[in-house]
Amino acid sequence: MTDSSPYTPPNVWSWNKESGGRFATINRPIAGATHEKELPVGRHPLQLYSLATPNGVKVTVMLEELLALGHRGAEYDAWLIPISDGQQFGSGFVGINPNSKIPALLDRSGPAPVRVFESGAILLHLAEKFGAFVPASGPERAECLSWLFWQMGSAPFLGGGFGHFYAYAPTKIEYAIDRYAMEVKRQLDVLDRRLADSPFLAGDDYSIADMAAWPWYGTLAQGQLYEAGEFLQVQDYKNVLRWTDQIAQRTAVQRGRMVNRTWGPPSSQLPERHDAGDFDTQIPVPPRP
Repeated sequence: MTDSSPYTPPNVWSWNKESGGRFATINRPIAGATHEKELPVGRHPLQLYSLATPNGVKVTVMLEELLALGHRGAEYDAWLIPISDGQQFGSGFVGINPNSKIPALLDRSGPAPVRVFESGAILLHLAEKFGAFVPASGPERAECLSWLFWQMGSAPFLGGGFGHFYAYAPTKIEYAIDRYAMEVKRQLDVLDRRLADSPFLAGDDYSIADMAAWPWYGTLAQGQLYEAGEFLQVQDYKNVLRWTDQIAQRTAVQRGRMVNRTWGPPSSQLPERHDAGDFDTQIPVPPRP
């Protein structure tokens, strides 16, 4: 259905009704906490508060990749933040991320806890902390950071733009879907052209640029994101598909995408992660009061 009703914006916009759609009950035009709630803290140096959306998967993949390299200091507790329930507006979470978006990281490895929010910032923080998955200097570093920030700037058009109007909006608006579908296909073409010349986004080596882009564009290429693969003809982007399949085969990626996941086949879910052995047990986590 196409909403063709004429709309004239008021002189001053006011929030006087819910906008509708899947996330209408948690959308609001103000920031800050809505309720008091402390965050749990586990025994590891790194405390992650997240959900297995593409932005959350970026960080759990990075942590699992660091552990696979032998960085024991990258051990972490991953606590589930169900955003549909509004837990990102609890006072403890807002204290770590004033933007109330997952993921949020509390790094307790030093003398004072350090908060890090925004997924790209978390990836860069961890890469520099452990000296892995980001070049130290030179053109290689510039290339890696360019693609990292390309993803951070592009994903809102894929998620909040295309994803919202294609999958979540209460009505289907032809102009909005066409506009954002065109932009997503342009982004896929950007990636495909880059990956025609390079095995990974930053060059010959797998990096945080790939970890940032894969949960969005890789799952889109697999036909899993918004179930929009056929609509966007993702099969046409052969280099993106090659890159997607190559990264999907990595054990750390397979583990990372399970963490804080509460949907899909039970074998794909690990609602909370507090030890490497949790992948073997996959014990359901009871809700906390």
